[in-house]
Amino acid sequence: SGIYDVVIVLEGTPTKLVARRKSNVAGIWINTSAVTFDSVPSYYAIASTRPLEEVASETVLTDNAIGFQYARMVPALGNKIAIAGAEMAKFRDAVIRLKQKEGVYFASDYAVAFIGQALFRATISLPANVPVGPLSAKVHLFKEGEYLSSYTAKVKLEREGVERLLHSFAFDQPLLYGIFTVIIAVGAGLVASTMFRKAGSH
Repeated sequence: SGIYDVVIVLEGTPTKLVARRKSNVAGIWINTSAVTFDSVPSYYAIASTRPLEEVASETVLTDNAIGFQYARMVPALGNKIAIAGAEMAKFRDAVIRLKQKEGVYFASDYAVAFIGQALFRATISLPANVPVGPLSAKVHLFKEGEYLSSYTAKVKLEREGVERLLHSFAFDQPLLYGIFTVIIAVGAGLVASTMFRKAGSH
């Protein structure tokens, strides 16, 4: 009995990120300040039975790092000391907007559906630019706003086929990969030049 809610958070490997602010100085837009984050989720997707503000209170969401505003973004130690809380929040918001624009941060309300008393289903799409590596899938269970429990599963996202071969070649043999790409570029240029000459002669 009662209203149950499920929130699924799919989170990518934390990475280092530098957020910069531009200001208009004498008519020229230049970087005037920056904040370094030691840890920012590379990918962050949320699927829920209802909008998060209807599922639980801000305190509960904060304690469990559920939602863009409460995701664990750890600023570098020097930034913590130099930048006040309100100013730091603006940089966090800027990071979130950038990630949303890139399509790697998104939320889907009503994306989790119960198909039985204890069975639910959700679909989360992975964009083409999602970083390769381990993903953490956290399932949170709520009842009438109260946090009940959670379950975490690990998923590893890997490249396959030609993409995997090219990636391995580029990172395992960077010198050979560079020579190979130059040869391909020169060859493509010669072929194109030959075709244009033939077309011009006709």
